[in-house]
Amino acid sequence: QVQLVESGGGLVQAGGSLRLSCAASGRSFISYAMGWFRSAPGKEREFVAAVSPITWYSGRAYYADSVKGRFTISRDNGKNTVYLQMNSLKPEDTAIYYCAADLGFRSETAGTSSEYDYWGQGTQVTVSS
Repeated sequence: QVQLVESGGGLVQAGGSLRLSCAASGRSFISYAMGWFRSAPGKEREFVAAVSPITWYSGRAYYADSVKGRFTISRDNGKNTVYLQMNSLKPEDTAIYYCAADLGFRSETAGTSSEYDYWGQGTQVTVSS
C-alpha cells in the first residue's frame, strides 16, 4: 500500500511559478515511478510529467508537450517526495493536479493514467490572466 499527499497548490498570476510536492509513504519509494496528472473542468485527466524509478536511468523524466520547457519533475529519494516545479504558468494550466505511483513502470506507458496504482487527493492550481 502507498499513501500519497500533495501540497503546494494555490493561486498565481500568469507568468508566475509554483512548486508542488507529493510525499509518499508505504512501500519502497525508490522502486516505483511517480507521475503528475491534471484535471480541468470539462476536460479529461491528462498527463503532465513522470519520473522513472531510480533503477531506470537513475530516474528519467518524461513530459507532456504542453509543459515541456516550463515544468520540471524531480524526486528526492531520501525524503520520499516528488516535486513538480512549474514556471511560466498560463491560465490553461489551471486544474487539479494529482500525483500517482506506478509500481510496474514501463517507459512506453509513463503517461498512461491507467497504469498508475495509487493516487493522491489532488491539489488545486489556479492561474489568473
